[in-house]
Amino acid sequence: MKSISRRNFLAAAAGVTSVAGLAACSGSGSGSASSSAGGSDDSLGRIASQDVIDAGKKDGTLVVYGSAEEAHVAACCENFQKLFGIETQYQRLSTGEVESKIEEENGNPSGDVWFGGTTDPYNVAVTKGLLEPYKAANASHLISDAYKDADGCWYGIYKGILGFFYNKDELERKGIDAPKDWPDLVDEKYKGLIWLSNYNTAGTAKLVLNTVIQKYGHDKGIEYLVNLDKNIQVYTKSGSGPSKNVGTGECAIGIGFLHDAIYQIVDNGYENIGLVIPSSGASFEIGATAIFKGAKHPNAAKLWIEYALSPNCVERAQEVGAYQFLVLDDAKQPEVASKYGLDPNNVMDYNFEDAKAHTEAYVSDIMTALSQSGSNTSDPSRFQTE
Repeated sequence: MKSISRRNFLAAAAGVTSVAGLAACSGSGSGSASSSAGGSDDSLGRIASQDVIDAGKKDGTLVVYGSAEEAHVAACCENFQKLFGIETQYQRLSTGEVESKIEEENGNPSGDVWFGGTTDPYNVAVTKGLLEPYKAANASHLISDAYKDADGCWYGIYKGILGFFYNKDELERKGIDAPKDWPDLVDEKYKGLIWLSNYNTAGTAKLVLNTVIQKYGHDKGIEYLVNLDKNIQVYTKSGSGPSKNVGTGECAIGIGFLHDAIYQIVDNGYENIGLVIPSSGASFEIGATAIFKGAKHPNAAKLWIEYALSPNCVERAQEVGAYQFLVLDDAKQPEVASKYGLDPNNVMDYNFEDAKAHTEAYVSDIMTALSQSGSNTSDPSRFQTE
């Protein structure tokens, strides 16, 4: 398996070299991916038929764009290569970066499959005809049809709960309480204390944008986010950026996925992090996987989708500290997520069809509104893109 840097990705995709020492790129977590990943020949029957496996092996190579955290992507790619002997390359990119990249490549993608990250950017890609429909046999194991695209352009693999997290020490030092719901975040006492991700690059920020518009309506939602901007110190490139900085206190309050903050508590030892599930109802993501239109290794890509919809893949996540809820009927859930009060059923009724139809326009609307409000949207230290 090989992780490819941004600079040499296109060149490496054309000529693959085998890489040893896979454990080094699987990250760290509450367990070892390489110690329990994989399975016997008998277990492969849960993943795919022998015909699908043989066809995938003939392709010989698979290139994955991963929008989950890198350790998560690496662990799943490592296990795929281990199970099937298919050379598996991956590159970690935010969902917004992947959507932009495959749009530029216009049906001639350097990658074969997309793995992880919230579905709003996937749905933008669907509307542009950039994903290949595939009827996955293992879709029968999804706990609800809500976790798949109606035409088979993407399939859900996990569910993440959106909320707030904060540094307990910093708020205590400042003598202020933690926010309890979305309206609290625009209070001037939080000025310069909040981190969010970049609407242009992060699927998490797109989910925040859609969530707010669905809660308050378009005009009031945009107005809310302009007011929120007055309290935001940094917009990170990736949705997990705020959670990575809250334990150190550089970020006092973050908006993002609560499983990312749980990783910081459990695996990195930041017990000074507090979690907030918005009192008016949490929003949620469906983390997905999909095949790119024009994929160079289509049979390996189909095998990947079947693999991604199996415990052999999704259970690797919690071994490297990715604690999203799983959406397969035979997968073992991460117990730590429930321990911290997360409930996959205690969420708002998120309108995925509205997000599918309007996310791109909403991003344009908020960036225009922020620019008109005087926000410095071109400042790379604030609106990060690297």
